[in-house]
Amino acid sequence: MKSLGSMNVDVITLFVEDLQKVKAFYQEVFGLQAVCEDEVSSVFNFGNMSINLLDISESHELMKPGTVATRESGFRFLLTIRVDDVDAVCDELKKRGVTLLNGPINRPWGVRTASFIDPAGHAWEIAEQLA
Repeated sequence: MKSLGSMNVDVITLFVEDLQKVKAFYQEVFGLQAVCEDEVSSVFNFGNMSINLLDISESHELMKPGTVATRESGFRFLLTIRVDDVDAVCDELKKRGVTLLNGPINRPWGVRTASFIDPAGHAWEIAEQLA
C-alpha cells in the first residue's frame, strides 16, 4: 500500500453556518460554480482538489465523538493559493468587496502574502514567491 503522505489531498470539508452566504462568496470571489450540491453542501473544484462547504448542522455526526469548533473559537488552519502577483490579486479582491485580514506583506521566508476570511470564518492566503 502507498503511504498516505504520497497521495494528494482530494477534498477539504469546511463547516459553515450560512451555506447560501458562503456559497455566494465562493462564486463571486473565486469565480467558481458548484460542481455538486444539495440542501446542506456545495462542492467547488480548485485545480487539483475540491472544497466541500457543509452546513454545520451536518458536521456533528461526521465528527462524533469529537467536538466541532465554532467560528468564534479562532483560526485553526490557513488555505493558501499560489499566485503570480499578490498586489494585483489584492486589488481584484478589494473590487469584489473583500476586506484583507493582513498584507500584502513580504515574509522573511521569501514569499509575499495577503490573507482574508470567508463569511464562515475560514482563513485564505494568497502567496507570491519572491525572486
